[in-house]
Amino acid sequence: MEGARHSSVNPVRRLSKDLLRGADMEFNVEEESILLPTLALMFPESTKSKLRKMLTEGRVLINGIPVYKAKELLVKGDTIVIINRSDAMKKSPPPEPKKQFSKLKILFEDDYILVVEKPAGLLSVATDKLEKDTLHSRCVDHVKRQSERAWSHIVHRLDRDTSGVMVFAKNREIKEFLQAQFAQRDVERLYHALVEGGPKDSEGTDSSWLVEDKHLHVKRVKSTFKGSKQSITHWKTEDQDEFVSLMEIKIDTGRRHQIRMAMQLQGCPIVGDIVHGATTNPLKRICLHATALGFLHPETDEFVLYESNVPFANRVKIDFET
Repeated sequence: MEGARHSSVNPVRRLSKDLLRGADMEFNVEEESILLPTLALMFPESTKSKLRKMLTEGRVLINGIPVYKAKELLVKGDTIVIINRSDAMKKSPPPEPKKQFSKLKILFEDDYILVVEKPAGLLSVATDKLEKDTLHSRCVDHVKRQSERAWSHIVHRLDRDTSGVMVFAKNREIKEFLQAQFAQRDVERLYHALVEGGPKDSEGTDSSWLVEDKHLHVKRVKSTFKGSKQSITHWKTEDQDEFVSLMEIKIDTGRRHQIRMAMQLQGCPIVGDIVHGATTNPLKRICLHATALGFLHPETDEFVLYESNVPFANRVKIDFET
């Protein structure tokens, strides 16, 4: 390529400056690797979000073909070319995704925060697969309709299969203010779960130590296990019949799958949670909902609480024999 620069996949800092000037750059892959970590080595001063944006803009060509997947496998001899934005839009505009979701249920909004209800089955934020339709992307689209320079910052997450209340910040300072409350366990988080059968006791607390592997699988371990984190889950039975129970759950921590694992430990897995022992799925979803979220408002410093109706609260009488 005319005017291109050649280097290994471990470039010097000077190349990042060339990118800012808009010059095309070319790199030769010397060993098998994954695209996103390779880009991180090439541009050590860039954040992962900036590198992912480079991919979504179609600026990364592998052997002359635009690549959008962060986990694209590279082999020895591949050529990576980084082009500027204007050329990317002319040569290879990113494909328009087919949006399966478009609605955004807003519970509250002001100049500082956006509180919404996440539907089950929708990611809170994109993974390395660069999913286009997430709750975060919907919130960004919403605020940008008000101002092109606006942004929606991620404060916390819910598992893909969990529905319920989430808060997004409208600037970085507010994001940090809210995240500090989560870290200090000053946030009130209330959930409801529909479980198979019911626990032996009508209420209780589960305190466990959990660890995630690189595939995001969660398991219960001893507190001395390297990388383990404590999870604290309080639960009580709110309603029940002979088949299921509606549980009210409060958490002090926010670990992946902590409620699902706590209910499994009590011998009453959440309806639809096949991974953690459920044998029924009549509603075609994991019946876990973030019902309420309370925190100090970033502007007034007053405690605010935002609530959402439990979508399966009236399903305690489900006929599980059909």
